Amino acid sequence: MQGFVRKAARLRRILPVNAKWWAKFDLLRTLVKRDLEARYKGSILGNLWPLLNQLSQLLIYTYVFSVVLKVKLSLKSLPENNFTFGLWLFAGLLPWLAFSGGLMQSANSVVAQKNLVKKVVFPLELLPLVPILSTFIESSFGLIMLILFVAVNTHTLHPTLALLPLVWLTQLLLTTGLGYLVSGLTVFLRDIPQTLAVVLNIWMYLTPIIYPASAIPEEWRSVVFWLNPMTAIVEVYRDLILVGKVEHWGEWGISSIIAFVMFCCGFYVYKRLRTAFADVL
Repeated sequence: MQGFVRKAARLRRILPVNAKWWAKFDLLRTLVKRDLEARYKGSILGNLWPLLNQLSQLLIYTYVFSVVLKVKLSLKSLPENNFTFGLWLFAGLLPWLAFSGGLMQSANSVVAQKNLVKKVVFPLELLPLVPILSTFIESSFGLIMLILFVAVNTHTLHPTLALLPLVWLTQLLLTTGLGYLVSGLTVFLRDIPQTLAVVLNIWMYLTPIIYPASAIPEEWRSVVFWLNPMTAIVEVYRDLILVGKVEHWGEWGISSIIAFVMFCCGFYVYKRLRTAFADVL
């Protein structure tokens, strides 16, 4: 542990970041840690609950689509069986659950912290980040389990796994941008969280998560890929973990641009609105 602290101290001296930003980073880390500890405090299974929730959805969707509806999926890198569909489905569910869960929780992140909002010195830009990062960390448990299952099923790990941090960056930019937007607007319009739940429910079925992209009519497929950034993120997750090569470079690039623009727009709106948070709350 001491070695890690020394490395972090050296990193701080190397990076061109001032002490004010490091202080915000330390505060954010503390808030995320506290949020993760508070979510399942007092429960017997603790932080295993997110993993169990993800597994339950995996089993339900696998049973419905593979056993009841008998949906078949063929991937060259995986054997043809019901378990293969489960891995494919789980690889698509993981980024979506992290995205939708973080976004839903960030919507109420400002209104739920009235005491912090009214403190003059508290950096309000950290509030939406806390639930987003907490949910993202929780999803990492499922990601580790998915990679282990793929390794057991195929006896190999693809080197493309090294590119996962780049996909995470796109995913986090998109989630954070929308999180800033909805959390700022919720202070003034309390219907935003309920509206967001409906929008996310529709958005999920417009994204090829529980059905393959090949099932989308050809005349609509390019629209879904190029205008829905979560489609590219989900497909690249599957490329990196299951296939072993990126088959959607262009779509990934466009989704990254959309995510960056959304982050800038969301943060701009949040920054303009936050001066009135204390008065409204």
